[in-house]
Amino acid sequence: MAVYTDVAAEDLAEFLKGYEIGELLSYKGIAEGVENSNFLLHTSKGAFILTLYEKRVAVGDLPYFLSLMAHLAERGVRCPQPARNRKGEVYSELAGRPAAIINFLEGMWPRRPNAAHCTGVGEALAKMHLAGSDFPMFRKNPLSVEGWRPLFDLAASRADSVAPGLQDFIARELDQLEARWPKDLPLGVIHADLFPDNVFFLGDKLSGLIDFPFSCNDILAYDAAICLNAWCFEPDHSFNVTKARALLNAYGRERQLSDTEQEALPLLARGSALRFLLTRLVDFLNVPPGALVKPKDPLEYVRKLRFHQSVSSVRDYGLTQPGFAA
Repeated sequence: MAVYTDVAAEDLAEFLKGYEIGELLSYKGIAEGVENSNFLLHTSKGAFILTLYEKRVAVGDLPYFLSLMAHLAERGVRCPQPARNRKGEVYSELAGRPAAIINFLEGMWPRRPNAAHCTGVGEALAKMHLAGSDFPMFRKNPLSVEGWRPLFDLAASRADSVAPGLQDFIARELDQLEARWPKDLPLGVIHADLFPDNVFFLGDKLSGLIDFPFSCNDILAYDAAICLNAWCFEPDHSFNVTKARALLNAYGRERQLSDTEQEALPLLARGSALRFLLTRLVDFLNVPPGALVKPKDPLEYVRKLRFHQSVSSVRDYGLTQPGFAA
């Protein structure tokens, strides 16, 4: 979450007249993350989150994201629900941006995830994959393997200004992943961005999944690989096998990964690391004027990618039993 577009109080109050969520009492920007502008609203009827969609989010994709949240919630997945305005629309426009309001979920995201948090995430991710199996809408992942080279082209000429040799390092990895990326793994609805700041907990109990603007249809096991990168590395960039085992075992108890998916996991983790390296690199090199947040360090994902390049099998993620049995 972040704030790139400021909103005047009088404009927001006028905007809220189109909804039945009460009168504006207070609001504040949420300055975390790098993708959209987010505000916590307090109205006479409760607390809500206002999101102004920016950057990579196309207006035409909003019905997919917002409908998916409703679909998942109907099937028991804890996630926010979009508020419809008086015209029945789930989004409209504010400050020149498409905007949506969702209900507020209680909880906090874990600043220092532990194994219990990873267990909750693995279980919730698998349940989300199962619940999304009959979601009728389709959205191709624009940030899957076909989208990585265009991102690289945007940053390649300046990559070595971030770290010497970075351009060549990315180019070689991209060539390998494009040649080896699996084409026969189970597909479905994925979150595609399930980082700690997109998962709320009350204590060690997961209270909800948020922030679905990257959700799409892609390889299900790729979503698990994203979580390995997001949840299982320590601040010193070392890989925590205990967390990985907890996350993947919890996933496997809800939705067992096939042998083929398990074999592909190291490659999928490399792809996940490259995807976030590239988007962070592009963001780092193109900070919008007046942005209130600092772009995240792309080199964090160089270190993660190097780790996954050294992985020979799923056993290096702490798993020895087929099917991720407990």
